[in-house]
Amino acid sequence: MRHMKRNIVLALVIGTVAALATVALGAVNPANAPPGTHLQSGAIGCLVDDDGLSVSCSGFELAGVGNTNAFVSLSASYSAIIDCRNHGGNVVESHETTFMAANSATLTPTRNGRLRVGARSVSPDLDLAEPCPNPNWTPEFHPGTLTLDSFTYTLTFDGFTGPYITITGP
Repeated sequence: MRHMKRNIVLALVIGTVAALATVALGAVNPANAPPGTHLQSGAIGCLVDDDGLSVSCSGFELAGVGNTNAFVSLSASYSAIIDCRNHGGNVVESHETTFMAANSATLTPTRNGRLRVGARSVSPDLDLAEPCPNPNWTPEFHPGTLTLDSFTYTLTFDGFTGPYITITGP
């Protein structure tokens, strides 16, 4: 009976987590890394928050990379309808738009051939979307139209032609 309660609680926790967010796991290509590269700590993966708009990728540490730098990048593509509001508070124009949000960095290994890859996240930003044609109008996302179309997370080592880690979603 005691084990049954634990299994029910675990099933409820897993079900709740699954209902709140979407987890994306990716592919690792060992041919695109220095020989001996391996996951030292953490977990490689990305999560789309329960709002369906924000993407967060976990931090982790790789070992065995020697002195090879890497470039990490998270980019997301969004679409929405932008409403342009005049000073009187009226919507005077609406237009469809697509835009990108990105977060990237060049990483340098620390001692002993270890590469710390910090967490990355992106969220939709109205400043990245197409502006209103009149600078006196205020842009806003039309309710219910903002959509995360796709995202890509990559980690690519210097000197290699393709990424070592690739995660795509949603």
